[in-house]
Amino acid sequence: MSTALWLNAEETTPYPLMRSWGCHNPLPLRILRGPVGPRVTGMEAPPWVATGAPGQPFDFCGCMHRLCADVISRCPSLYHVDVSRLQFALTPARNSRRHGLQARVTPLRLRDGRLSRRRRGVTFQIQRYFIDGREILYLVTFCLPRFLQLTFDEKFVTIFHELFHICPSFNGDLRRHDGRYSIHSHSQREYDQQMSALARDYLASNPDPNLHAFLRLNFGQLIQRHGGVMGVCTPRPKLIPLPSEHAELVVEQTNRPAARK
Repeated sequence: MSTALWLNAEETTPYPLMRSWGCHNPLPLRILRGPVGPRVTGMEAPPWVATGAPGQPFDFCGCMHRLCADVISRCPSLYHVDVSRLQFALTPARNSRRHGLQARVTPLRLRDGRLSRRRRGVTFQIQRYFIDGREILYLVTFCLPRFLQLTFDEKFVTIFHELFHICPSFNGDLRRHDGRYSIHSHSQREYDQQMSALARDYLASNPDPNLHAFLRLNFGQLIQRHGGVMGVCTPRPKLIPLPSEHAELVVEQTNRPAARK
């Protein structure tokens, strides 16, 4: 659509239709520093597990990006994923319970890769995210410290669990299965078993151990070594009601599948 029309639509909506980050508007960062329990002899981070310079905040999202890029390159079931159009993020856990959200993948398109939909006579559009000029199609967010308190195997299964949700068409939508339970298929147990098998196959391919070394440490060990765990805190995209005078043209111009670049 024309820039003039797009800006006019943005001026009459409560949130921007597009959000952009770059060198002059960096992504929001957050450093988590605790709580950490008392130091217990024998429970410190093993010195042979490399996670970067001690005393410097641990770059969780950077390490997760590099690991997932390698995972995708070695897993045929994930060859469709373009890691450059994923944004990795963290979100603080609301409580210290072990059970609850571990991670999530948030699509930046609606069903079938569409940008907008109509509901009760109103057209809604999902926000579009751009980082350094490249449009992002998925947010992959990990809940800390809860995710880091999982075992090494559980962490890997969780990573595959989230990446596998990405649509094979890589159109910004989620992978959808036949039947009533379209996101996790008819059996959560079978889905998890499939993810476990993918994780085992990846580790059997002899990846660089330094890429996944940080998964061998828990949150407390990373805090004791680095003083903090740092990551991007990207807000989840909003569905924005469009002004009626622009909705029809916006739907026509933007409901095209997201193209891989």
